[in-house]
Amino acid sequence: MFDNLSGRLQGIFSGLKSKGRLSEADIDAALREVRMALLEADVNYKVVKGFIANCRERCLEAKVMQSLNPSQNVIKVVLDELTALMGSTNTKLILSSRIPNVIMLVGLQGSGKTTAAAKLAYRLKRDGHSPLLVACDVYRPAAADQLQTLGDEIGVKVYRGDGKDPIAIAKTGVRFAIDNLRDVVIIDTAGRLHVDDEMMDEAARIKEATDPDYIFMVLDAMTGQDVVNVAQTFASKVDFDGVIMSKMDGDARGGGALSIRQITGKPIMFISAGEKPQDLEPFYPDRMAKRILGMGDVVGIIERAVEMADQEQAAQQAERMLKDEFTYVDFLDTLKQVKKMGGLSKLLKDLPGGDKALASGQVDEGELDRIEAIINSMTKQERMKPGLINGSRRERIAKGAGVEVYDVNQVIKRFNETRKMMKKMQGMVPQGKPGKGKKGKKGKGGNMRQMMGMMRSMGLDGMDLSKFR
Repeated sequence: MFDNLSGRLQGIFSGLKSKGRLSEADIDAALREVRMALLEADVNYKVVKGFIANCRERCLEAKVMQSLNPSQNVIKVVLDELTALMGSTNTKLILSSRIPNVIMLVGLQGSGKTTAAAKLAYRLKRDGHSPLLVACDVYRPAAADQLQTLGDEIGVKVYRGDGKDPIAIAKTGVRFAIDNLRDVVIIDTAGRLHVDDEMMDEAARIKEATDPDYIFMVLDAMTGQDVVNVAQTFASKVDFDGVIMSKMDGDARGGGALSIRQITGKPIMFISAGEKPQDLEPFYPDRMAKRILGMGDVVGIIERAVEMADQEQAAQQAERMLKDEFTYVDFLDTLKQVKKMGGLSKLLKDLPGGDKALASGQVDEGELDRIEAIINSMTKQERMKPGLINGSRRERIAKGAGVEVYDVNQVIKRFNETRKMMKKMQGMVPQGKPGKGKKGKKGKGGNMRQMMGMMRSMGLDGMDLSKFR
């Protein structure tokens, strides 16, 4: 979504880096370009005006102007202000001790409420909760059926009620959760194509009937600056607590996402960038600002690796690595982790300079499939005992995978490099058994090795991304 804005800003700052000292005129010229880039990204003009004023004031301070590398300080100022623009810190979802906690979703029709409800339920279930989805959209054809299908896919119960009164369905849904020991209720309300009194009245009545702990407004990031007007209207009528920004994987300009916090005072709680249940993630303003400025999000990569990895499997891999028994089966598992995390493009985009490297065509999206095909062409014995693979076996594997012997040799080379690298990383594991903490609890050591193994297996650890920054 922010690709165009990111490209413009990175281009502006590249021009500053070529200058040893910056004058006031240099800074004004750069900030004019930044202003134009933000306006073209559909950021609210009042927000842009305040943002540029704050940046200019800080950029003209002596510690920036007289520093040895003023361009880096200007970039730091813009990074800080961009982070503050989106909320500075992550706003966490904190559930109370009462049962059930009630979360109500509101928004316009087509904003992605039903999908967001299912994704939120999936996330809560994964975190150890027992959520219940309540279908209160009785107007849109098959809305309840859609929620039911999504609920079945993620293994979450959906309460549909037996009537046409959404307020009654919401109330009985909460009662159902109490009777069936569900600790979180997620209410999917009806929307309209535009804001109207009927929708607002219904949302207010559901709020009164269920006393929700949180009200989240689901906004379509592709709507542009108009999401601000919609959010302001909902804020005045329903007083929601935060925003779930959907469709962040679209190709719109993204100005609404950058404007919403400053205009409404409401934080973005979650963002959704995909169709899969796991594609809902907490919103971190500082990480998003770094992504926009091409600095990547390595912390996010590590967190996704920890989330997606099988903890028991990671511990077993660590045990085998200590004994120098890392196999092609383990290697294949790291490739599957990359796919779970959104694929090679997603991984590379979150590395500093990776977005430009991706745009340059250096990355082959079919690499994962080729490596997987080569490993699958090996016999079970060859996968478990890599040392068995000699010249004739390599020819057979290449024919089975439909590739050249050279490709098989490259996979074997990467495998050997990965095994050496991951063995060296044993020192990163906490004391005690590999992959476990001091009291036997499973830690992040094995997952860290898996993540590094992914990068090694794709050749990303050796890619020089600095020239793309």
